[in-house]
Amino acid sequence: MSVPRYLLTAAGRPSLLTLRDDAPEPALPAGPGWVVLRPELSGICGSDVAVARAKSSLVLSAFYTARRQILGHETVAVVESTGERVALDPVLSCTQRGFTLCRSCREGRPNVCERQTSPAQGFDAALGGGWGERLVAHESQLHPVGVVGSRRAVLAEPASIALHAALRWERRGDRAVVIGPGTIGLLLTAALRRLHPDLDITVIGPGSRAGAMGATRTLPSGPQAVEAFGAVLRPRMTRTPILVDGVDVVFDCVASPQTVDLGLHLLRPAGMLVLIGSAGKQKVDWSLVWNRQLTVQGTVNSAPPVMARVVEWLGDPSFPADGLVTHVHELDDWEAALATATAGARAGAVKVALRPDPSIPLVM
Repeated sequence: MSVPRYLLTAAGRPSLLTLRDDAPEPALPAGPGWVVLRPELSGICGSDVAVARAKSSLVLSAFYTARRQILGHETVAVVESTGERVALDPVLSCTQRGFTLCRSCREGRPNVCERQTSPAQGFDAALGGGWGERLVAHESQLHPVGVVGSRRAVLAEPASIALHAALRWERRGDRAVVIGPGTIGLLLTAALRRLHPDLDITVIGPGSRAGAMGATRTLPSGPQAVEAFGAVLRPRMTRTPILVDGVDVVFDCVASPQTVDLGLHLLRPAGMLVLIGSAGKQKVDWSLVWNRQLTVQGTVNSAPPVMARVVEWLGDPSFPADGLVTHVHELDDWEAALATATAGARAGAVKVALRPDPSIPLVM
């Protein structure tokens, strides 16, 4: 994660990532409750792709200070000492580190712990990550998954992000929009449907899976999506119309300038735009936030009770998570896996996962 390597990668040179077989195994930190994990499967997240392609926000480098990282924070693993299968919550707060609780942790929000510059799985080689054969974690981060299939259990972390985002909206109205039917968008759609069985949910973006996840309808992306909802106002000098009878909430799982702009044009006065799991420097006209008194809510990590809830959901066969893990690669094939994850829908991919140790059997 040196600056020269980052700049070379950003300029199109080889990836920041390399496969190593001589890296030291992560050591157990001092203190009780730490255990060694052996990953079954570990997902490739959009943030992992951003690191590999040097697309991460430079502002966020203040929170991820380790010069060496072993990626992988979406992990289902076996506890080496007991054989128990667990899903990992990669968020480390004051509790695991033995610190006096910061204000956020005292308020029951460890997912926004104010000491985020300390190590976390997938962001510091000291603790390891799911793209390795071993990592260490605190017992309080582990959620037993029992006999839940590996391809469902590995979705626990992204599903918790999706549910956490859904819970940011205190329902006021009956119409919701989800932009971006990738892993988070699809899991968010399923979470919204389980929380609000009568909610009208429109998913905007390419793909054919949204209906199975609970969407009421799907629409192609772009400014024309606004007109599908009803009467519009047309600005004189800009392309995207404004929906007169706007929707109540927009969950943007892409957070590009185009999708943020689309979300703002879809919302009713006093509606909410929820930006999920993405970050970046973007040029956006925020005039509608002021004019329509909108709320913009950012969200990424979830809290432990939320992950516990989604692990329970994943254990329920009626929760529509089957088939979301579309590709599984062994660690030696990481470059192909990363290319597939980067291509996303163009490669027919939703969630791409790595299998670091083939000797650990997958649960079907």
